[in-house]
Amino acid sequence: MNAERLSLERRARKHAALADPARLRMLDLLTLGDLSPTELREDLDLPSNLIAHHLKVLAREGLISRRRSEGDGRRTYVTLLPDGLADLDPAASAGAQRVVFVCSANSARSQLAQALWNDVSEIPAVSAGTHPAAAVAPGALAAAARHGLDLTGITPQQIAGLVRDTDFVITVCDRAHEEFTAASAHWSVPDPVPVATDEAFEAAFADLTARVGRLAPRLLAPA
Repeated sequence: MNAERLSLERRARKHAALADPARLRMLDLLTLGDLSPTELREDLDLPSNLIAHHLKVLAREGLISRRRSEGDGRRTYVTLLPDGLADLDPAASAGAQRVVFVCSANSARSQLAQALWNDVSEIPAVSAGTHPAAAVAPGALAAAARHGLDLTGITPQQIAGLVRDTDFVITVCDRAHEEFTAASAHWSVPDPVPVATDEAFEAAFADLTARVGRLAPRLLAPA
């Protein structure tokens, strides 16, 4: 069995362990601090045998540990393991030497995504368009500036001839995704340019920020 399959099965077991409302409530409580089984029982209003069963499941999946009290030796405390929840997310993907963001005009969403990515990742990012505009949209320039990013002096460019085999290509507009079929991933981000309000550009910026934040830790440069 390969490593990816093992990772999927391990994640599936942890998700299954957390699918029970009582166990999920236990983890919610344990994120705040350590608790004894008695304290957990009082909060959940469950019998001791069920508390013991739930703790056994959580321990088996590497989510919690138990230790004897340094005070009353008859008591134990349950601790949420620091890395217990770390591998619930998809595993990191290696191999991208560059990230390319693509939208139709390369005047707003792809430019913002490029700037956001380069702010958080060591993998360089560029952007391009299937039908590049003459200039970056003023609303995108203003949105970037409000968040400490500088898009001044940047000119939209054509995607044709830009992409390499080692790139991870992300289309950030539906039109580009439907035209450019070689993308590695697609983010369906609404176009703020037709609306042209600060609110529309802020919504696109927030959407892209969240998506970049989720993907950047998963995408690794080649060793």
